Amino acid sequence: MIDEVQLLEALKSESHKERAFRELITLYKERLYWHIRNIVKSHDDTDDVLQNTFIKIYKNIHNFKGDSKLFSWMYRIATNEAITFINQNAKRLQTTSEEVQSIAISKLSSDVYFEGDAIQLKLQKAIATLPEKQQLVFNMKYFQDLKYSEMSDILETSEGALKASYHIAVKKIEAYLTED
Repeated sequence: MIDEVQLLEALKSESHKERAFRELITLYKERLYWHIRNIVKSHDDTDDVLQNTFIKIYKNIHNFKGDSKLFSWMYRIATNEAITFINQNAKRLQTTSEEVQSIAISKLSSDVYFEGDAIQLKLQKAIATLPEKQQLVFNMKYFQDLKYSEMSDILETSEGALKASYHIAVKKIEAYLTED
């Protein structure tokens, strides 16, 4: 297994870039897939956003300065690509990003790639009621078990603000799930 420093050197080397990029995809494809999937909901849309994410990473790897971990930088790109995708859909449909999310969740139960039950569907509906930032923080902490320090690098926000956002998100979700 290659370490991050060696991988970065290979990615920035013209003679090793292709092979290194394939390794990067192998290492991070699944984690980035689930991160994006938690944002856009649909498997097919996730595949599109993931592909765009890797294209952007490939084209911009030479701009990576190493101020954060490579993982954090890629998650930031994936997050931005997913949000851009939702916002573009909202604009195309002449509606809000919240409505786009609502539509995506309503289609989840018929998505052959969604393995959740009624409770998980209700959880997704609860998450969709949160503001965008709280959704991101909740998904990253709850589903991906990221540390606040990692989320801080990805979202470029203080750990304290992230902890507060997560706490508020959990309270709102609990309230949603317990109401009838």
